[in-house]
Amino acid sequence: MSGVHVLAHGVGSRHDLPVSAFHAYAGAFAALLFSFLALGLLWPESRFRGDRSGRPLPAVLQRAADSRALRGGLRALGLVAATAVLVHLVAGPDDPARNPAPGAVYVLLWVGLIPASMLLGPVWRLLNPLRALHLLGCRALRRSPDTGRREPALRLGHWPAAAGLLAFTWLELASPAPASRTALLLFLLSYAAVQLAGAAVCGRVWFDRCDAFEVYSALLARLAPLGRGADGRLVLRNPLNGLDATPVNPGLVATVCVLLGSTAYDGFSDTPWWINTLQTSPLGRTATATAGLVGTVTGIALLYVVCAGSARLIAGPVPRPLGAFAHSLLPIAAGYLVAHYFSLLTTEGPRTLVLAVDGAGAGGATAPDPPLGPAGLATLQVTAVVTGHILGVVAAHDRSVRLFPPARAVAGGLPLLVLMIGYTLCGIGLLVA
Repeated sequence: MSGVHVLAHGVGSRHDLPVSAFHAYAGAFAALLFSFLALGLLWPESRFRGDRSGRPLPAVLQRAADSRALRGGLRALGLVAATAVLVHLVAGPDDPARNPAPGAVYVLLWVGLIPASMLLGPVWRLLNPLRALHLLGCRALRRSPDTGRREPALRLGHWPAAAGLLAFTWLELASPAPASRTALLLFLLSYAAVQLAGAAVCGRVWFDRCDAFEVYSALLARLAPLGRGADGRLVLRNPLNGLDATPVNPGLVATVCVLLGSTAYDGFSDTPWWINTLQTSPLGRTATATAGLVGTVTGIALLYVVCAGSARLIAGPVPRPLGAFAHSLLPIAAGYLVAHYFSLLTTEGPRTLVLAVDGAGAGGATAPDPPLGPAGLATLQVTAVVTGHILGVVAAHDRSVRLFPPARAVAGGLPLLVLMIGYTLCGIGLLVA
């Protein structure tokens, strides 16, 4: 297997999972069905309070977290790391086994943001080198970083982020040479130019709404136990309260569906059937892979739209019917991201750090053995997927009993339950296939 292929696909298939498909499917189905019935019988009123919940951290921790020294240090760290990646892309070997830049982008950034954001909050907002460059430019011009026309960014919402995430996952999963120095350098420079231009026009609100990696980190951070309350203070909270406070911005559904669809495509792209399809398709590998990626994302989005529309027909109209339940897809996406990328992060992550610190020798660096054996990995993967889907059911049900009349709330949630059972079965199917 080539170095590029290793970077693009981090999770093994059936050989890593000694759990029969029957037991995995039965467990997932039973957990979801039981949770929904229990919620329908015992949870008649909404319990989540969004950003009005949580216990504030002690004042000393608040001051430390919001200090200029810490924030400045993190901005500097992001700039140094981005500069190092660019140097390796310009001057390093065009071999991912000996160049840490592809691993830094595909593993430390893309995959590393998952646990970092789910534990600590929207960390990329503090590390984002483009936000730091925009701030430095504003200081040089003696203007506020908030200066600009906010309306375009507010109207666009997360649509540019969804497009950016789709472009990045296309580069990783469908492009001819995802780990080549030239391809990565062109993508990163083009991406930086678009983001900095948007911030120059709209101010730094552009990064909050439209930067793909900031939105990716911020959405995953909705499940973090650490968050900001309505008054801006840091609080310890039930992650489901953070999830409940997810803003329903334009493009939210598209962004979450790109996360789900791209990870699902990454999962089945290693199956023998799809590998054979890529090798024999008259369209060629890149066109076929592109069609598979876009088709998977589109299919997941259409299923959600149909189920959200069905809920509205059953239980009655609600404001912004598509966005009202989009937050319930986030734990589903997070669960599958954890299951799919755990082994990649724990093997390729250390290898990338060794390359970055010690330099690229003739043979590169060797990835360490995975921290979990096959049985442990199987348990983690199934647990992550099922837990994510149960949390999704909980979030969707709580929103249902808040928005729909009491007599129709449970019935209105049935289409989303069916959708989530389908997502669960497909997600575990990709792990055991």
